[in-house]
Amino acid sequence: MTATTSMLTAARAEALFTSHLPTGSKPSPVAVEQAIRHAVRTRGGVRGCAADVAGEYGDHPECAAPRMRWARQVVEDLYGSRWALAA
Repeated sequence: MTATTSMLTAARAEALFTSHLPTGSKPSPVAVEQAIRHAVRTRGGVRGCAADVAGEYGDHPECAAPRMRWARQVVEDLYGSRWALAA
C-alpha cells in the first residue's frame, strides 16, 4: 500500500467497508463495483459511507481496523491495476 491515498481510493474503500461483502473475501471486480455503487446509493453518498465508517470505529474499533485494511487492499488491487495498465 502507498503512504498516501487519493480521495477517490478512500471514498471507494469507505463504501466497500460499509458493504455486505465479508471481510477477508476476494470478491470479483464486478461484485466490488456493485457493492460500492449500492453502498453509496443507499447511504446518501460518500459522506454517508464515511459517517457509517466513523460510527463503526467508535462502536467496534477491534473489528473496524481489519475491515478497513481489507477494503482498502481490495480497492487498491482492483483500481490500482487499472491505472498501471493504462500508463
